[in-house]
Amino acid sequence: MTCKDYKDLIMGYLDGELADSQKRDLETHIQTCANCRKEMSDFRRLIAITDEVTLMEPEDKLWEQYWGGIYNRIERGIGWIAFSLAAIVLLIVGGFKLIEQIIKDPHIGLALKAALLVLIVGLAILLASLTRERLWFWGRDRYKDVRR
Repeated sequence: MTCKDYKDLIMGYLDGELADSQKRDLETHIQTCANCRKEMSDFRRLIAITDEVTLMEPEDKLWEQYWGGIYNRIERGIGWIAFSLAAIVLLIVGGFKLIEQIIKDPHIGLALKAALLVLIVGLAILLASLTRERLWFWGRDRYKDVRR
């Protein structure tokens, strides 16, 4: 085996993941190879440093700023929802008026009227399917009880 092969085994050795034969081979090689011995020493120092790292809890002021930003986003979200609902209602009413004019117009052929009917039925099926799917996932959401 080459030094590269042994270097690939070093982290497995330090994590205790090597088979006994690999462990013995690596230990024998480390005794004779200064480069691999240095690399193992460097990895041991790195492990020691990362073991000392701890997570710091944010200060209360930082949490207040975070939640203040959340409330601003909620306000904007409510504004967008109101705008979207109004736009949807206007589009639906306008669509119905357009469909009514097309159906009442004697110059428009039966094929176009049938295609329009199929389009409306398809959209209704898609809307019902999407609503059913959303309700099904909403009841089974694994994260709905997660406190933020």
